[in-house]
Amino acid sequence: MAESPLLSFEPILSFSVSAPDSFNHKKFFQLTGMAKKSSSQVKDIFRFLDNDQSGFIEEDELKFFLQRFDSGARVLTPTEAKSLMAAADHDGDGKIGADEIALTHSHHMAKLL
Repeated sequence: MAESPLLSFEPILSFSVSAPDSFNHKKFFQLTGMAKKSSSQVKDIFRFLDNDQSGFIEEDELKFFLQRFDSGARVLTPTEAKSLMAAADHDGDGKIGADEIALTHSHHMAKLL
């Protein structure tokens, strides 16, 4: 089981066993503490999630998003992966770059303030 030292691990476990099509990326990022991280920390989390280290997170990688934290976790459904992709793929190229994650994070933080 991989554990990111930058996120609260216990909430991740509850998402890893949640029912299919119940994953809510906004709630995940809030409960794990990502919503409160600096831009630099968010980029570190991105590198942790970029399983193939290509510099981008593709939809196929998103299916295994929860398994990056817990190897026994379920895979995201196609609907959940598409929703997560749509939330962060700002340029519409079908992949998420580190800058897009940082932009998504800063937009979320602005809404909290």
